Amino acid sequence: MEPAVSTPDQIARDILIDAPVDVVWRVVTEPEHIARWFSDTAEIDLRPGGDGVLTFRQNGGHVAPLVVDTVRPPTTFAFRWSAPEGETAHEGNSTLVTFSLAPEGDGATRLSVVESGIAALPGGDERHRAFFDDHSQGWGTIVPRLGEYAPTAAGALR
Repeated sequence: MEPAVSTPDQIARDILIDAPVDVVWRVVTEPEHIARWFSDTAEIDLRPGGDGVLTFRQNGGHVAPLVVDTVRPPTTFAFRWSAPEGETAHEGNSTLVTFSLAPEGDGATRLSVVESGIAALPGGDERHRAFFDDHSQGWGTIVPRLGEYAPTAAGALR
């Protein structure tokens, strides 16, 4: 009998962005910028417990409600999402996406994005694996897009 294979509980991505922390903070938290690198549209009530919605039009469209978890300008922004349809995201039924920002070098920012709590989502290993694979691929595309967009926004946001 083979041992059970468990799905990793988190996805992590790290990137060095050629823009200062205050600019990357705005790009990560302001809806008009989020819509340039992440989703097609974004709405966020930027306070702990605030609601938000990310709308993705590709692949048939998807609306992702979220709940803001942490807002510590300009270093930490976190939200919960991927709760079962019709439920508010909370610990135990959703994943937590955390953006951590730190200045590095001369005007650059080290950005870390971690999506955790996959094992706590409803469903079994097969669903967790599919979620992990889908979101891992997504963050692999989205984080570099953020890294490309933030420096172009820097001139307008300073």
